[in-house]
Amino acid sequence: MYASRDERLITCFSENFSGYAGSSDVLVSDRAEWVRITKLDFAQVPERLHIEMLDLALQDLADDVVAVTAFFHIHLPFPENILARETARLVLIFRLEGDAWKIAHSSISIPFGLAGDDEIYPMVNLRERNRELEALIETRTHALAEANRKLEALSNTDGLTGVANRRSFDQALSREWDRGLRSGAPLSLVMLDVDLFKHFNDTNGHLAGDACLQALARLLAQSGRRAGDLVARFGGEEFVVLLPETGGDDAVKFANHLLDEIRSLALPHAGVPAGIVTASLGVASLTPSRNDPPEFLVEQADRALYRAKQAGRNCMYVADAPRTD
Repeated sequence: MYASRDERLITCFSENFSGYAGSSDVLVSDRAEWVRITKLDFAQVPERLHIEMLDLALQDLADDVVAVTAFFHIHLPFPENILARETARLVLIFRLEGDAWKIAHSSISIPFGLAGDDEIYPMVNLRERNRELEALIETRTHALAEANRKLEALSNTDGLTGVANRRSFDQALSREWDRGLRSGAPLSLVMLDVDLFKHFNDTNGHLAGDACLQALARLLAQSGRRAGDLVARFGGEEFVVLLPETGGDDAVKFANHLLDEIRSLALPHAGVPAGIVTASLGVASLTPSRNDPPEFLVEQADRALYRAKQAGRNCMYVADAPRTD
């Protein structure tokens, strides 16, 4: 009856009644008051409860008196993590009155100390606790998402220069290649290698070498034409700039601009004829084809870069027109 919120339960209370509710610090010795408390209980939570019985013992105290002791969990009809995990302790004393057993005493101990006035269950506290838990979950979810975002950014960023790393470049190349297959738009790549960088390191030290690469990375990042362009450290002293939806003429203009910008940095380098840090560039442009993998664009740019080095460095070469088969 109690679990199903059946008000016929009040007919089971003895006129000679005493007891206390789990949320109360008042001893009730009046049947009418206990009926009022029971009705308040049912009104506060009208939906059916689930009583998960843990243990139950009946004790005959006399022919007309039985004591019942029980341990159980109360599951309210909404999600909550307080009552469902706590053990309620209940003592009922039944007395045979005429031909019916009546409840002469009821005492229940449940962690309801935070219940407010006119509350049987601490509903206000439970709802507030649930709101706090939901807010905490939301905060931790956002924090986890932000941590994952930062981790993803770190995993795609070169630690020394701050531009994209090789992993990020490979992903972008594959993505732009697939996009080019769908749209038929051209894709260009500029590959850059710092001239005689080992000599620069040997002469000036590795800290100066790191500073040189960082300066070049900043220059390349600032020279990007559009948000879709990607600057990445390809490895060692090599950088690449991926130019989606860019044809050969525009890629060559961009590469020539990079050459001028690198020279304008005027970073001292005694190991090259110009006396400053210079770079060799290879440029490749093509329309993605299902006959070739994305790496074909890198191979073309790398060959052009090799030719620039053979030609004396500090210059740019364009890859031969790719095959069309």
